[in-house]
Amino acid sequence: MEKGKKYWEFNAKATNEADLFLYIEIASWGGGYCAHSAQSFKAELDALGGIETLNIYINSPGGDVFEGNAIYNMLKRKARNCQVNVFVDALAASISSVIAMSGKYVGMPGNAMMMIHKSSLGCYGNADDLEKGIELLRKVDISMKQAYLDKSNGKLDEVILDAMLNSGDTWLTAQECFDYGLCDEILEEKQISAKYDDKVLKNYKNVPKAFSFDNKPITGLNLEDKSAENIKDDEIEVLIKRINNKFK
Repeated sequence: MEKGKKYWEFNAKATNEADLFLYIEIASWGGGYCAHSAQSFKAELDALGGIETLNIYINSPGGDVFEGNAIYNMLKRKARNCQVNVFVDALAASISSVIAMSGKYVGMPGNAMMMIHKSSLGCYGNADDLEKGIELLRKVDISMKQAYLDKSNGKLDEVILDAMLNSGDTWLTAQECFDYGLCDEILEEKQISAKYDDKVLKNYKNVPKAFSFDNKPITGLNLEDKSAENIKDDEIEVLIKRINNKFK
């Protein structure tokens, strides 16, 4: 990820609706108000005012767990007074899969995937420092696990979820996400671009070929770089209207 680049993009569509694109690695630079961090994300989210609908489009390999958790919590609060729709356009991996759980509605094309796993932390120091790091990771894992369970509304058994998380990087198809309650609808397959650095995915295990950047993409995925503005189409617009009418 290019240092200093925002990991989000807000587009106000109308007085009562806006789009949010999360299409690269989630990472902060500096943490201050003027830096590209969860704090400046909040400023842009608040600037949208009392919108009725927020559509979130995710194609991200994950990133900073604390940034992602902050975004998830902000969007959950927003969802109290706003219809939050999430579309996993191609990939929601690691902490971006947690962000996807903020949606009242989550839709995934049939060729999209989620990847869930336990959090990780680089830690240096003595035994006490390492023990504090382990304690922190366990607390983070509990909060992430709860996000999945809350979205699943009972469809995902906690024992099964623990088995997934304990097995390392678990890649879930759209159908599996639907069966476990992590998404609400399987949509038509789309050709989606990858706008993130494959160095992040190289840290994961068992990455499907569709996301491997080995010049052998599977049918339905286009790994050429495109702008987020080109992702939405007439079918998505019709779907959003249908979702909005359903929740009114």
